Amino acid sequence: RAFCAGADLSSGGETFDYAKRLGTSVDTVHRDGGGRVALRIFRSLKPVIGAINGAAVGIGVTMQLPMDIRLASADAKFGFVFGRRGITPEAASSWFLSRVVGISSALEWCFTGRVFSAQEALERGLVRSVHAADDLLPAAYALAREIADNVAPVSAAIARQMIWRMAGAQHPMEAHRLDSRAIQSRGRSADAAEGVSAFLEKRPAAFPNRVSTDMPDFFDWQSEPPFI
Repeated sequence: RAFCAGADLSSGGETFDYAKRLGTSVDTVHRDGGGRVALRIFRSLKPVIGAINGAAVGIGVTMQLPMDIRLASADAKFGFVFGRRGITPEAASSWFLSRVVGISSALEWCFTGRVFSAQEALERGLVRSVHAADDLLPAAYALAREIADNVAPVSAAIARQMIWRMAGAQHPMEAHRLDSRAIQSRGRSADAAEGVSAFLEKRPAAFPNRVSTDMPDFFDWQSEPPFI
């Protein structure tokens, strides 16, 4: 019935009181669990596709934001309901949400806290497409298969990290520097030789490089700043 219906509210008014729950000082800042999930997805070297098959509210929607492509069933519902519970958005969504859908939609959804339809999510760019419930997973798998069958794994991993990380860059020169290093590194790889040969010979490519062993070392692709 739900992709993820959000936090368990059975603890009542103390649900979000982390000092009481964890027995620590009110001045102690704890890492938000949803943020840990979002940042782990962000650091992934594989494309991440979300198939949203039902209610996705609170953490159920914010955990989707660092996913690369989201598809939804026609009966899916979404809600950034935090303000209606007296709290604020979490899971690093204050960084991700506006980058996915723009500031105006991000603020409207957070201001109102209303639950909205898959169609509205599609119209505002939160999801890529809407499908009948029985067609959702096949569509997601087909998209994953298109990537896996046609793209060099290392190239996909680098492209994913480049695009996400440059979303916060201060100037396009930062992207130009990173792009230049990446294309130079990939240009001399066995994957590049295979990709061009396969194109000229009109055959499917068999890319030899692997993400586990052949990521270029000019950038720490899975790094993140310390939590303070």
